[in-house]
Amino acid sequence: MQNYQEKLSEHLKKTSIDSLTAEERTFLIDQAGTFRFSYQELKQLVDMAIDFRMWSEPSLRDLWQDFPDKKSAFNTIRDHWNRLKDTPNSYSRFDPKSYRVDHKFTFVETEKESLGLGMCPVASPKTRCCNLMTLDVVESCGFDCSYCSIQSFYNDNQIGLDTNLAVKLDKLELDPNKTYHIGTGQSSDSLLWGNRGGILDALFKFAKNNPNIILEFKTKSDNIGYFLEHDVPKNIICTWSLNTPTIIENEEHLTASLEKRIESARKVADIGVKVGFHFHPIVEYENYLEEYAEVYKQLLETFETDEVVLVSLGTLTFIKPVIKQLRGRDFKSKILQMPLTDAGGKQSYPLQTKLTMFRHAYENLKPWHDNVFFYMCMEDHSLWEDVFGYAYMTNEDFERAMVSSYANKTGVKYIY
Repeated sequence: MQNYQEKLSEHLKKTSIDSLTAEERTFLIDQAGTFRFSYQELKQLVDMAIDFRMWSEPSLRDLWQDFPDKKSAFNTIRDHWNRLKDTPNSYSRFDPKSYRVDHKFTFVETEKESLGLGMCPVASPKTRCCNLMTLDVVESCGFDCSYCSIQSFYNDNQIGLDTNLAVKLDKLELDPNKTYHIGTGQSSDSLLWGNRGGILDALFKFAKNNPNIILEFKTKSDNIGYFLEHDVPKNIICTWSLNTPTIIENEEHLTASLEKRIESARKVADIGVKVGFHFHPIVEYENYLEEYAEVYKQLLETFETDEVVLVSLGTLTFIKPVIKQLRGRDFKSKILQMPLTDAGGKQSYPLQTKLTMFRHAYENLKPWHDNVFFYMCMEDHSLWEDVFGYAYMTNEDFERAMVSSYANKTGVKYIY
């Protein structure tokens, strides 16, 4: 009959214990030998130990007491972990310098067989979705946002470029009797790489040759030189993902600052390009609503409504591979220090928390309500009426409203 030590060895192979330090591993294995934890208990203790370190909280060893039995040991640690998740994060003792700026990557240029054009990879009938089409111009990102799902889709530290992009775009046949909304910022940042490999040359030509598309460049960078130096087709819009300085400094590593993003959007709007803003993810932490209110106020003071096409709202939403990958990294982040509940098969904040953050955003941007298209990305159907005062019955209704609004703002003829 297999003894516990043999079982323990097999159980540990199926956990993320290698992400712990040697000292933490030894301590946990010793405690497992004493209390004979089950596989599920052991797995959860490993994950909690990783989270404590990632969140800059006292370690599992520091929290351990002279527990009388297994139940008391496991429940005490789990209760502490849950209390941390249920309490809004504080970045006051969190050092952003703990992030090591050694994020290196290599470019891999290949002639791909097919064009990476398809439906948004996170589209789901369980949430209200705009049916965005995405164009994977570049695969993987040079920024290192701690919450990003891109890292779970591509090889670490490799940036994929298609050397035959321009030819594929020239050959692409779209229905001339339909207006398309296509985004380039789902598999990488749209502007970070500039015109490397001629990607912006190809995309600008694609937009000029297809007046029935609305091509959206989504970015967290300030790399707008190409836009300022070239004639931008009217069917191109440029949108910025924004966050508070606290989140940018602590969780959106290597990205442009809030000031630089807004300044870049202002420069692009000055040459007649329509802009938009994505508040996705809005993150809950101490005094977060006050900080987000300052960002909303800054936008209202900087842009006129006829310059702004859209504002999107969303929050942290994880699939299991991303959570696992985050725990496998050697870095500090409080992103997973949140109450995770089921959200259409993914993990996210409870609906009441989302209602608070989205309603706050919408109310603070009230002067834009009548002339800017607002929407929520990948969120539960039930939130729309409570936040916006209206709801779309289907994703197709949502898509039609969005594309017609964008077309009207940019001067593109809307065909559906």
